[in-house]
Amino acid sequence: MLGTFALMAAKVATPWGDAALLDQVELPQRAGERRFASVVQLLENGKGERLVRFAYTTDGSARRGPVTLRARDLARLHQALRRHPELAATLGLGGDA
Repeated sequence: MLGTFALMAAKVATPWGDAALLDQVELPQRAGERRFASVVQLLENGKGERLVRFAYTTDGSARRGPVTLRARDLARLHQALRRHPELAATLGLGGDA
């Protein structure tokens, strides 16, 4: 999970232009000896539009490619989203927004 300062400073490139990283849930995962994490990020572009990005990371940077979550990973995501109400609401899973 990113700290408040890191969230405020983080900008990411999207097909719709640069966006600010508002919130992020990171799910550490493992497949055999490989370690990585799937991330769900709440972004906001310069027009105030909210975007949600699903990605994976092997070194702290979001990468393109398919994101695969096991059923138990989805359960962990739902649990983690309880601490991220804006992101949960944007996904249509309750929360404040």
